[in-house]
Amino acid sequence: MERERRRTPRYVFFASAELFEEKSEVRIASRVSELSLYGCYLDMMNPFPKDTMVLLKIWADEMVFQTKGRIIYAQPNMGAGVVFLGVQPEFLPILQHWLEVTAKKQ
Repeated sequence: MERERRRTPRYVFFASAELFEEKSEVRIASRVSELSLYGCYLDMMNPFPKDTMVLLKIWADEMVFQTKGRIIYAQPNMGAGVVFLGVQPEFLPILQHWLEVTAKKQ
């Protein structure tokens, strides 16, 4: 049995998302399916390659969370794992709220 390697729990969480890769100026609409304090999983057909730096926006419950991130793994035709980098203080309460509400439901 493989040991869980994540620092915090990951929860099933559905929200709209958008990734923006600054170098190529490419935007990809996506959907969040899992969320944690340090990252998320995005469902998408054509994910950016591993180690791509992105700006990530997530919308849910009339709130918006935004942060820089890095693709930590990509699965063609499925999605990508993103680690959050340098979450700004004004966005942290939104993320924490989503996690608290989601944890209570699961």
